[in-house]
Amino acid sequence: MPQRPAAVPCVFYRDPVAAMRWLEAAFGFETTALVTDADGKVGHAEMEALGSPIGIGGEWAGPQLGGAAMKSPASLDGAGTQFIRITLPDGLEAHCERARAAGARITDPPADQFYGARTYRAMDPEGHIWNFSQELRVVSTDEMERASGLTFQTSLPEETPHG
Repeated sequence: MPQRPAAVPCVFYRDPVAAMRWLEAAFGFETTALVTDADGKVGHAEMEALGSPIGIGGEWAGPQLGGAAMKSPASLDGAGTQFIRITLPDGLEAHCERARAAGARITDPPADQFYGARTYRAMDPEGHIWNFSQELRVVSTDEMERASGLTFQTSLPEETPHG
C-alpha cells in the first residue's frame, strides 16, 4: 500500500464538484476520490497535484468542529486563512497561462524570487489563492539574508518581541 503523507491540506467550496472540474482544467489536478450521498452532496473528495493529495470539501459546520465552520472565501467576503503552495518541476510559465485561460485571476504574475524560485499566484473562482513555484537554483541562507534583509532561522527564538 502506498505511503500517505502525514498532512493533507483541505480547501472548502460552496460547490465542490464545480471547483474540482475547474481545478482539473486550470491546474491539471486529478480527481482521485469522490464520495457523494444519495442527493449528490460531496461527503469526501480528494484530488492529486503532482503526487500530493488535496482534500476538497463543501462548506460545513458541526459539533465535531467545536463551533468553527469550514467556509469558502466566497462566503467570507474574500477572506482566506491559507494558500496552498505547489512546487512544479518545470513549465511554470505554461502552467500560469493554462490557469489564466481557464479563468484564474493571476494575482501575482511569474517572477524570480530571492530564495531561488520563480513563482506565481492565482485565485480560483471562489477566492482561494494557489501559489505555484519552480526552483531555479539553490540559494544559501547568507545569500537570502543579504538579498532580503530578513533573518532566517530553523528554530524559535527564546522570546518573541511581539508576544
